Amino acid sequence: MLTDSRAYSGFSANDIAAARSFYADTLGLNVTEEEGMLTLHLGGGANVLIYPKDDHQPSTYTCLNFPVTDIESTVDALVGRGVTFLRYDGMPQDERGIVREWGPPIAWFTDPAGNVLSVIEE
Repeated sequence: MLTDSRAYSGFSANDIAAARSFYADTLGLNVTEEEGMLTLHLGGGANVLIYPKDDHQPSTYTCLNFPVTDIESTVDALVGRGVTFLRYDGMPQDERGIVREWGPPIAWFTDPAGNVLSVIEE
């Protein structure tokens, strides 16, 4: 029934203006706004909806992964744009916050609403 549906994911934020600035200016994504909600237009035609929610609770899991070809240069570039990478107790992270021991290299950061995002090397 839904095989041909162009599904998309979504998550909430408590400040749409801050989210728009972060995703468009800091991350450099194509972002549109309609009816108070944001749409992130990602590579390959994928879209992600960000909707306002007054009682927003940040995700406690990675809600959006960005595949990259060179995680070190991506992390360095994002740090240069003001992004802070998360550190987790007990995780084998290097000085950049990258974990390399469990699958592909990955590093986590948050958006202004506290939602967890990652860059993950392909």
